[in-house]
Amino acid sequence: MTARDARLHAFRSDLADARLKGEVTADRFVAGRPARITASVADLRKAPRPDAGINTQLLFGDDVLVFEDREGWAWVQAERDGYVGYVADMMLGGRDRAPTHIVSVPRTFLYPGPDLRFPIAGQLSMGSTITVADAAETRGTHYAVLPSGEAVISGHLRPIGEKASDYVSVAEMFLGTPYLWGGVSGFGIDCSGLVQLAMRMAGKNVLRDSDMQAASIGEPLDPGADFSGLRRGDLVFWKGHVAVMTDAETMIHANGHTMLVSREGLKDAIARIGYLYGGPTGFRRP
Repeated sequence: MTARDARLHAFRSDLADARLKGEVTADRFVAGRPARITASVADLRKAPRPDAGINTQLLFGDDVLVFEDREGWAWVQAERDGYVGYVADMMLGGRDRAPTHIVSVPRTFLYPGPDLRFPIAGQLSMGSTITVADAAETRGTHYAVLPSGEAVISGHLRPIGEKASDYVSVAEMFLGTPYLWGGVSGFGIDCSGLVQLAMRMAGKNVLRDSDMQAASIGEPLDPGADFSGLRRGDLVFWKGHVAVMTDAETMIHANGHTMLVSREGLKDAIARIGYLYGGPTGFRRP
């Protein structure tokens, strides 16, 4: 049988996705049950334990398939990027309404009603999808109202399907955002999470981890010995890391050096990173 990446295919020795029957070995195969993330941010873990490492995160409104729900943990696969892992089952709900809008700013608040003076009911990250049922205006501020009666600033949303023209400009909106291993949100993000979210807002769904991105986004690029062939939007990869070029000499990346999303000169980064991890492993043009 063909080897499968367990990050992107739901299979264990005891249980597997019914779509993989004949491709993997498992004691039992089941069809995934559709569900949707109802938490602001849901950690997708390596194992069904609160102390297990976080591989990635899911955002409010993300659709998943549930293959097992046991002892407070659901084994799921994200429909958008295919990532598989364990999420607390209290963060799951049904797909009762189709989402109409997506959060288009790094962070926004969810209010219990259309009034910014109300104590907040939650917060949402860029990339979260919601259903807008109504509109309201209070003291000149415009709100999008959800079926629950909760409200979001309408200027922080855009209709699903409306795309940003430049994914690099989206990434630049996250400057100063804390670095978080496995993070994919405006509350904390890692290097490949920044690439994935920024590209998604520009209408391009890409895989989650940097090794996946290095093998699949765009086309390989030879930047030349002095890197003069690079331009805005090109991707630079190291082992386990990715950065986005903002111009021919400067890049933006979520990184463990500053513990922030920050700008850095490419040649400065190559010198700094090379001391511990070696030079770039590849360049790609989306």
